[in-house]
Amino acid sequence: MPNANEDNPSALSQVQRLAVSELLRVSPVADDLARRFQEAGFSLALVGGSVRDALLGRLGNDLDFTTDARPEDVLKIVRPWADAVWEVGIAFGTVGCQKNARVGDVEQSFQVEVTTYRSEAYDRTSRKPEVSYGKSIEEDLVRRDFTVNAMAVALPEKDFIDPHGGLEDLAARVLRTPGKPEDSFSDDPLRMMRAARFAAQLDFEVDPGVVAAMKAMSGRIEIVSAERVRDELNKLILSAHPRKGLTLLVDTGLADHVLPELPALRLERDEHHRHKDVYDHTLIVLEQAMALETDGPDLTLRLAALLHDIGKPRTRRFESDGRVSFHHHEVVGAKMTKKRMTALKYSNELVKDVSRLVELHLRFHGYGTGEWTDSAVRRYVRDAGPLLERLHKLTRSDCTTRNKRKAASLSRAYDGLEERVARLQEQEELDSIRPDLDGNQIMEILGVGPGPAIGQAYKFLLELRLENGPMEQDAAVSALKEWWAERPQD
Repeated sequence: MPNANEDNPSALSQVQRLAVSELLRVSPVADDLARRFQEAGFSLALVGGSVRDALLGRLGNDLDFTTDARPEDVLKIVRPWADAVWEVGIAFGTVGCQKNARVGDVEQSFQVEVTTYRSEAYDRTSRKPEVSYGKSIEEDLVRRDFTVNAMAVALPEKDFIDPHGGLEDLAARVLRTPGKPEDSFSDDPLRMMRAARFAAQLDFEVDPGVVAAMKAMSGRIEIVSAERVRDELNKLILSAHPRKGLTLLVDTGLADHVLPELPALRLERDEHHRHKDVYDHTLIVLEQAMALETDGPDLTLRLAALLHDIGKPRTRRFESDGRVSFHHHEVVGAKMTKKRMTALKYSNELVKDVSRLVELHLRFHGYGTGEWTDSAVRRYVRDAGPLLERLHKLTRSDCTTRNKRKAASLSRAYDGLEERVARLQEQEELDSIRPDLDGNQIMEILGVGPGPAIGQAYKFLLELRLENGPMEQDAAVSALKEWWAERPQD
């Protein structure tokens, strides 16, 4: 794999070994496709993140290619070859397809995107790029977001193309733009968020010139659609090092536009230092929640950890005794969470779940050293519903005290609560708490048809179930008849 970066042979030799093995793995698909483009009179190159990940030894089965063929020509080439083809991105010069291929002894599925050489830029008010096609791969690479994403491997020859020093930046673990960062961010302001996202995903540093441009141009992010911002934010939050990316968003002012509740947590401490830094606490809670994940990154849990205290700035009060209080910040925070996530176009279900976790995250602190009745434990489980395991993790993560004795006491108390929940779940099937009589039985016993009264009776029996646990049917029937006789008549 020849390379122009002969002034850094050690970096090249280190990454070449990784790249060669990765490219050999995908060559049954990549080379086959490249030969088809050659036969049709076009060129094809692996490009961008695929080359970066090959050099890092982490190339997956999502492959990005660039070509001088126009989209209509690309379709003619891939349709007879691919197992499935989609044209969702064709307006931007991208054709997507799926190819199943045997690699060694394993049948694998590859997601392939082929994009025509292009250049794109935003005007001052548009939310969508204006696409124009380029004539060379060099022209295509210069418009890429960062140098580590502006490398290509021409196929099938496997010539390495790196006109902007991406290899050196990859070895140095730094993010730079191929040209002036101001020009890059003007072309597509979302690249500022991508800088934070890549810093979080790859654990790279961002070049000081790039950071300066992000600070100067942070307001430009306003022209980007909420959906694109949300998708970048999700990738950042789900990364291995989200604190790094979030800190960059806050420090550059980007968070003021896309997630203003986060920088608002940097409250000035009162003169007696009676409360902790809420912003730093939040980032610690996020990292502690990540440490409790068992099935990979959990967006719901991480968003709840990130947003759980956003109600504190609005509820902060300096009490007469010098203490600082944040009464009902969980209720205020839940409403703020719903508003922000809705503005970012999150799904209704995710908005509901994250808001609910924010609302419930303080409930445990009423548990003390175990004073809750079984009824209170049942209500805790009922209110959490399917979010109970996430609530357990969020509550445990919310303990960031440096007082080891206090931390150990809180941990023991929550251990005790979880044990009681488990014991009651085993005895009473808490996950599906419902009254001891269903709606049909209620109507039959009371001799009335469907209507508000049946809903009221159901609610009464549910409260009775939560308070006392399971009841024998005869006892439930007697309690229902007694309630019915004593209720105010219309």
